Amino acid sequence: MPMTLRTVRRLAADILGVGENRIWIDPENLDRIAEAMTREEVRALIKDGLIKAKPIKGISRARIRKRKLQKKKGRRKVPGSRKGPTINRKRLWIMKVRAQRKFLRLLRKRRIITKKVYRKLYMMVKGGAFDSIAQIKTYIKEHGLARRR
Repeated sequence: MPMTLRTVRRLAADILGVGENRIWIDPENLDRIAEAMTREEVRALIKDGLIKAKPIKGISRARIRKRKLQKKKGRRKVPGSRKGPTINRKRLWIMKVRAQRKFLRLLRKRRIITKKVYRKLYMMVKGGAFDSIAQIKTYIKEHGLARRR
């Protein structure tokens, strides 16, 4: 692009109050546009329709509108719109740990394990050492933590 066209584009952008990328210059009349050097001449070209400002492109809000409509109608939790795992990991962890702690309380209540062993196993459960109650049972057997009768 010759220097004069660049200048004309800059002046037109300033006059129309838009960015230089949004300026449209008529390709049929490039020689006439290239002669323009002053703001008055550029204003005259704008008036004649040889230079125009392109419309704003914008970003489509259709997807957002659709989502808002679904939310409004209460249609959000259908299987096709769900993302992520079906079961929340945190809920799984809570269920598992509660069951294990309940089992430890039962063992302590029945005096199968001592308070000291209970605390040790409780902290191991908290640290995620066991996957199930069955693992706790095998651990107690292997390490001889059950009380002698």
